[in-house]
Amino acid sequence: MYSHGEGVSQDKSKALELYIMSAEQNYAEAQYNLGQMYYSGEGVRQDYAETLKWFRKSAELGFDLAQNALGFMYYYGQGVKQDYTEAAKWLSKAAEQGLAEAQYNLGNMYYKGEGVKPNYAEALKWCRKAAEQGYEPALIALTKLGEK
Repeated sequence: MYSHGEGVSQDKSKALELYIMSAEQNYAEAQYNLGQMYYSGEGVRQDYAETLKWFRKSAELGFDLAQNALGFMYYYGQGVKQDYTEAAKWLSKAAEQGLAEAQYNLGNMYYKGEGVKPNYAEALKWCRKAAEQGYEPALIALTKLGEK
C-alpha cells in the first residue's frame, strides 16, 4: 500500500522497510517486490546484484512472477552473463504455472532455438497457451504464423 499510495500516502522508504522485513521472513511476494524496487531504482539505488538476489530467493520459492523476471534477466544479461539456457529454465517454471508472459517468451525461445532446441510445435503450444489468456503479443504472433 505504501509503495503505490493505496489508502495511505505513498512512501517508498516505508514500503522498502516493510518489504525487507517480509522478504527476510521468506515471503516470496515481498522478495519479488523488493527485487522490483532494486531493478527500477524505486526508493533505492538501482542494483542488479540485489535485484538478482531477491528475484532468485522468490523464484526458488516458486513465485511465478519472480521466475519470469529472473528468466528475463538471464535472457538479456542484466546483472549476469547472458545465458539462454538458464533463461529457458526459469521461464519454463513460470510458464508451467500458467503465467502468460512466460509462456509467450518460452514459445519465442523454442521458435528461435535460444537455450532450447528449436521446436516449432513447442513454440506454438506455448504461444497458444498465452493467447488463450488474451496475452496480446501471443495473439499477434499466432496471427503472423497463420493461426487464428
